[in-house]
Amino acid sequence: MYNTLTSATFKQTNPILEHMKMKLLALALLLGGFSLFAQDYFPKNDGVKAKNNNYRAFTNAKIYVTPNQIFENATLLIQNGKVVQVGKNISIPKNAITEDLQGKYIYPSFIDVFSGFGVKMPEKAKSDGRSAQYGPSREGFYWNDHVMPENNAISNFSYDKKKAGELRKLGFGVVNSHIQDGIVRGTGVLVALNDEGNESRRILEDKSAQYFSFKKSIAKNQSYPTSLMGATALLRQLYYDMDWYSKGDGDTKDRSLEALIENKNMMQIFSAGNNGNVLRADKIGDKFGIQYAILAGGDEYEFIDDVKATNAKLIVPINFPKAYDVSNPYEAHYVSLKDMRHWNLAPTNPKVLQENAVQFALTLHNLKSPSEFTSKLMKAISYGLSKTRALEALTTVPAGILGKSNKIGSLQAGREANFLITSGDIFEKGNTLYENWVQGSKNVINSKDQKDIRGEYNFAINGNTYDVSITGEISKPKVTVKADTVKLNSKIDYNKDWLNLSFSTKEGESYRLISLVGKDSQNINGKIVLPSGKESSIGLRKISSFEEKAKEDAKNNVPELVSLSYPNVGYGYKTKPKQENFLFKNATVWTGETILENTDVLVKDGKISKIGKDLSAGSTKTIDATNKHLTAGIIDEHSHIAALAINEAGHNSTAEVKMTDVVDPKDMDIYRNLAGGVTALQLLHGSANPIGGRSAILRLKWGENADGLIFENQPKFIKFALGENVKQSNWQSFSRFPQTRMGVEQVFVDYFQRAKEYDAKKKSGQPYRYDEELETLAEILNAERFISCHSYVQSEINMLMKVAEKFDFTVNTFTHILEGYKVADKMAEHGVGGSTFSDWWAYKYEVNDAIPYNAAIMASQGVTVAINSDDAEMSRRLNQEAGKIVKYGGMSEIEAWKTVTLNPAKLLHIDNRVGSIEVGKDADIVLWNYHPLSVYAKAEKTLIEGAVYFDLEKDKMLRESAKQERSKLINLMLNEKKNGKKMQGPQQNKKIRFHCDSL
Repeated sequence: MYNTLTSATFKQTNPILEHMKMKLLALALLLGGFSLFAQDYFPKNDGVKAKNNNYRAFTNAKIYVTPNQIFENATLLIQNGKVVQVGKNISIPKNAITEDLQGKYIYPSFIDVFSGFGVKMPEKAKSDGRSAQYGPSREGFYWNDHVMPENNAISNFSYDKKKAGELRKLGFGVVNSHIQDGIVRGTGVLVALNDEGNESRRILEDKSAQYFSFKKSIAKNQSYPTSLMGATALLRQLYYDMDWYSKGDGDTKDRSLEALIENKNMMQIFSAGNNGNVLRADKIGDKFGIQYAILAGGDEYEFIDDVKATNAKLIVPINFPKAYDVSNPYEAHYVSLKDMRHWNLAPTNPKVLQENAVQFALTLHNLKSPSEFTSKLMKAISYGLSKTRALEALTTVPAGILGKSNKIGSLQAGREANFLITSGDIFEKGNTLYENWVQGSKNVINSKDQKDIRGEYNFAINGNTYDVSITGEISKPKVTVKADTVKLNSKIDYNKDWLNLSFSTKEGESYRLISLVGKDSQNINGKIVLPSGKESSIGLRKISSFEEKAKEDAKNNVPELVSLSYPNVGYGYKTKPKQENFLFKNATVWTGETILENTDVLVKDGKISKIGKDLSAGSTKTIDATNKHLTAGIIDEHSHIAALAINEAGHNSTAEVKMTDVVDPKDMDIYRNLAGGVTALQLLHGSANPIGGRSAILRLKWGENADGLIFENQPKFIKFALGENVKQSNWQSFSRFPQTRMGVEQVFVDYFQRAKEYDAKKKSGQPYRYDEELETLAEILNAERFISCHSYVQSEINMLMKVAEKFDFTVNTFTHILEGYKVADKMAEHGVGGSTFSDWWAYKYEVNDAIPYNAAIMASQGVTVAINSDDAEMSRRLNQEAGKIVKYGGMSEIEAWKTVTLNPAKLLHIDNRVGSIEVGKDADIVLWNYHPLSVYAKAEKTLIEGAVYFDLEKDKMLRESAKQERSKLINLMLNEKKNGKKMQGPQQNKKIRFHCDSL
């Protein structure tokens, strides 16, 4: 019956007849819908089996076949849910249903590649609250519960018509959904938002991609990993294990590894969530030959060069932060300049990605409500994102990420008939989305028959003039009525061309306007009910259309942006420091072995070039250092600044984790340390376990990325720990070994024996499973990696030295070592150094015997002694800590100064590069305005490899600049509130300052 309904039938001039026939057609299509999407081989028990093979032709439209292929006055021809043909001069089949769109626009429907649509999140696991779960809860799967590649979203999927409708209103036709839980999350499901189809029709791919993240499952209680570095290490080991298992070397069947291997040829999507994690994820991918598509965080503009270098396709949220309510000056103080600046610059992120040729898709992910999507997208466009790139990011790019460009993302022949019909440019304010067709099924968003009354009007009544602004959606408009710029209480209802508009004046008088809106009139004419109850004729004169007003507003609301800095926080530099040549004249030079008066030092090409008197260097920048002191930069052997995590507490040995994975280049403590003359430090793992993680030796190059802070060719170190922390006296966990100091020793013996056997097997050439943890411990046995060990009590200090001697290696450094004075002779004999505090004692039980003479006594026995901080505040005053040991023990000034410069350099095996002022060494130096061991000393300039990373005079300017920028941003936010924008409350940012005990 359907094939008899030809296009000619619907070209009748009688509109009533045409309307009736359109209804008949809709009814026929509805009745035939069950057969339209039925499986051909299913039995038919509900009526005559029939199939609608009609064509549908949409003519006279501006059609975006792709973002770059656009036809004016063109035709889109579809059949059976697919695009048949698109373009101009298309021959329309006789059995086609034709609709003249009269200049309206057609776009491909949008695609969200990172969705949770239809997939229920697992319930949060319950915990007994006392002891952590260290082992897995499953058998036959990978040893870590948070690795679940065997999970398939299709198994947990239930189509949600209500949410599908909400998404279609925003222009989406396809979503790629997955279980957003766990480190390895399994596969996603690609779904067309087609209410009329069944699962066999709307499911485009039941295993569309494999998903990863750095976040543990909420449904699992297994302790490991407890940190970002642990999650990173787990993923590395997982890939090593997958490779090993795929070669048939596993003794048992592992369903997780089987699934991981099965899924490896799918698109791999990594949920990163911020610019640092984007880079971390990409490093994992690079190591194992995987190019992830990565969920970004919206802050990629801060490190755009590094993000671009990943060559990854990004999935970018547009959850731009709301302005902070800073109307209360006291509360405004809690909002950091970093957060204010991100509010201001975040909307530029898509534009910056565009300018740097980074391919990206846009996603609804992390929006508080999907309804925010359109306004956020318009904001990105107003901040410079081109409309072409916006359309690519919602159509062709997500289709390409999923490897489905031949099915979705465009309106080329053979693709799914997923398209939008709009009144005009979809990215212009005031545009109306009429219909969203998914797989050839029509979904009406706004009626094409309803007149658009939005715009700016005015009218006069009772001697007063009123301005009326009608905005919002065509079918659900919003109204603002003003009298003499004063906003009045007003309401609007617009249904089936009947308009009811009411408002109350400031004197409390109520008016109600009633109008049947004409089809062609630009003005609104009707009756108005006056406060007296009488009626009067009224006409609202249209001043400008909604589109015109929107364009005018866009011109007048050009965003005012602050400048990016390196790093993009307070006290960041507008340009990164660069290496310069300097001649310091007439300084008191602390070389590291002696103190030279009235001496010159020439810095050239990042090195100390000459030391002497009356040096000259042509046009080199000369600094008068008369009555000032020039020293090597301070080195902190034991620090926890510039880190996003400190402890991986999930196992008793975590030698596989690396502090280099969690370096935080935006930590303000870097700048503060530079102001205290610190140029390098060892970023240590904490003391949650006997065998901790691998260290990072950093140079405090403020403004560089994480990799730029890492000391070039850094020696290999690892953190070990003894005492209360590792036997878990401090957090009452009773399910993990060890629980006693005796058990700590057995952990060391067991792991080193295992490492010894592992290393022997590896060197024998036999097949072996690569184990990052045992690889690291084998490096210790092979004298390739050095131990810095958290320690307090003499018995345990003796114990670890004996374990080391048993396995024929030397402990490099005992850090804290507050009972070192008791065993200093044995330490010297073993060859281990001591990195201690100047005068800390009695802050916990095992420190009761600490004395401030500890450093001097150890040094007197031939131990290399350093003074460290283990504290973000103390680290910027290490010059004063060194001064204390002149008092406690009578050390000479030069020997005391060595404890924070040359000695830590020796303990870290970097003394050939830094730690003293010698010709040929790196120019990591500090110019002090006073004796460096004094509490009155200030670092005037701090240089690293000849570049000035802190300057006292520049610091003054930065302080003033920060004040001005805060004031500017506060005013911009106050304007947002004044203009009625939604705000967020100020939140006090409490900086986490780590130390050894931090979990």
